[in-house]
Amino acid sequence: METPKRTPWRRWIVLVLMIAGFILGGIYVPIQPEIVVAAEKITYEPLIENFLGLGPIYFVNTLPTLAVTLILLIVIAYATNRSIKKSERTDLVPRGIGNLMEALVEMLYNLTEGSAGAKWARAIFPWFATIMIYVLFANLLKLVPGFESIGVLHHVEPGEGHAKAALFGNWYMLTPEHGEYILAPFFRGISVDLNFTAALAIIAVVMIQVIGFRAQGIGYLSKFFNTRRMFKVPFFGAMDFLVGLLELISEVSKILSFAFRLFGNMFAGIVLVAIVAGLLGKISILPAMVMMFELFVGIIQAFVFGMLTMVFMAQATQGHGEEHAEGH
Repeated sequence: METPKRTPWRRWIVLVLMIAGFILGGIYVPIQPEIVVAAEKITYEPLIENFLGLGPIYFVNTLPTLAVTLILLIVIAYATNRSIKKSERTDLVPRGIGNLMEALVEMLYNLTEGSAGAKWARAIFPWFATIMIYVLFANLLKLVPGFESIGVLHHVEPGEGHAKAALFGNWYMLTPEHGEYILAPFFRGISVDLNFTAALAIIAVVMIQVIGFRAQGIGYLSKFFNTRRMFKVPFFGAMDFLVGLLELISEVSKILSFAFRLFGNMFAGIVLVAIVAGLLGKISILPAMVMMFELFVGIIQAFVFGMLTMVFMAQATQGHGEEHAEGH
């Protein structure tokens, strides 16, 4: 029996897209983007002149992204709820988005139960799943075309920015020539805003302590201020006390670790994509491959952030030292 010949149509699609990108790259010459660490201001007028005495708050381009992320999650939650309720009224078989989210939630719950045990899984799971899913959406949303490339033009000193060319109406495009305009995008990924990652890290670390107090009561403080053997065995008691202080420093440093790990990895992805796109110019296939790598990194970083939160919460429920031995 003759085997039917396969037509490599996917290769032709890639080839057509490469040619189209090369042609468009010649018409609309790409420029090297301006890479800044802080979120850009969409408007220079502050939203609040003096917030709690800390200074003005500006409308930066991570705020619209934060709103879009929340709206998207609410829509997905609503669609999932409708899908599950529909399956309950029919054949009890979830389909579509309900089936996908049920599989995801079940996988995350099994991970939590395997690490923290059945007793504390129900308390830890909501925080672990919420943080992981939220960070995952935040990381992937910045890969949508138009993010960090469409926005408003701001005036700068002549020669410090780029010139602009009219497209249509009140829309303009920056050109490689030196000029007096820079772009402030409407949307910027919130994972590359240190304020977001720091706030998420503070929430995670605070809830780790809450879970620890729920599991061990006031005895949880002995992890940081261990004076049990201070008078029985002075030398080793003093060592235990110093180790407890190191544990306290380590617990506080988790905020920095959480915040800068997520921020650093996602910001490095922006820099990598910008450098590759700027070096290759009109050749568009390699920047697309780098974006695929960014997709992988975004998923991994969301998983790492969530898993670390869950593991630290599970550790906080366990006794330590003498308490752990007495429990056994």
